[in-house]
Amino acid sequence: MKKEAVLYEKLEDKKVRCNTCQRRCVIHEGKSGWCMTRVNQGGTLFSLIYGEVSSISINPIEKKPVFHFYPGSKWLSLGSLGCNFRCPGCQNWDIAHWKHGEMYTEYLSPEELVTQVKDRGCTGISWTFNEPAIWFEYTLDAAKLAREHDLYTNYVTNGFITEEALDMIAPFLDVYRVDIKAFDEKTYMRTGHIKQFRGILDIAKKAKEYGMHVEVVTNVTPGFNDNETELRGIASWIKNSLGAETPWHLTRFYPQLELSHLSPTPVAVLEKAWGIGKEEGLWYVYLGNVPGHKLENTYCHKCGELLIERYVFEIMKNKIKDNKCPECGALIPGRF
Repeated sequence: MKKEAVLYEKLEDKKVRCNTCQRRCVIHEGKSGWCMTRVNQGGTLFSLIYGEVSSISINPIEKKPVFHFYPGSKWLSLGSLGCNFRCPGCQNWDIAHWKHGEMYTEYLSPEELVTQVKDRGCTGISWTFNEPAIWFEYTLDAAKLAREHDLYTNYVTNGFITEEALDMIAPFLDVYRVDIKAFDEKTYMRTGHIKQFRGILDIAKKAKEYGMHVEVVTNVTPGFNDNETELRGIASWIKNSLGAETPWHLTRFYPQLELSHLSPTPVAVLEKAWGIGKEEGLWYVYLGNVPGHKLENTYCHKCGELLIERYVFEIMKNKIKDNKCPECGALIPGRF
């Protein structure tokens, strides 16, 4: 469904500037922005993907991954088409790298979405699979409606949303699960094709200031961001800007698309990255995509007690009560 964009400026000669993501594309009449999902028609900017759903499923929140917001809860997870990054190793490239043509989607109104969430007994809505910020008009409408029905909402995002877009949706967004893919401009250019990444950090910090629950993911990719300098930079930034209590997920890369020639991230590299996170003072560092590894689990940051035992996305044991460690009484950050 086509719908007029919420955030854009009209320029001379029927050009427009999109202000949804930090690319801030200037789009000539009849042309599309970088994400290919927004088109200038006669000097008016339209989203082509309002309510157009390419993928939908019920997932545990651990799959986002989010570990400190109602562990074990089920979320109706959905995505559309397109992205403002197009990473070379994207696991959802078939939808995220869409560039016009047949959509193969089904329309789902915000009202129908909320009804499905309630009927299926889900805790909330997770916009995921592709970048939710470029689906902004739809996610905003649905998030407002979700709040009216006491449902939670979650963005699984690359973090390149603009400040004004975040300002609009922040009152209706509960969980901000953001990728910090690197800590170097050259690496971000190789992955997301962007020249500046500091804006991503600024927005993540602002999401935290808004009171959203924030968790960070770094997909540790061989030859890209697996060096100590970048990993230590990310860990240090999380500690100093988001707080030591902010969970950091270090996920194992698996070969996809243009990076199919690479090997999966060695577990030893992930374990070293985990050590860096702990050295920098982070309380909760997790390994992902390593089934059965002990560092999938949650341990008390004060006494080291095993609090939540996980196997992939399943909660095997949860000892947290009243948000506290039963052994030492420490308050465990998050919602449990």
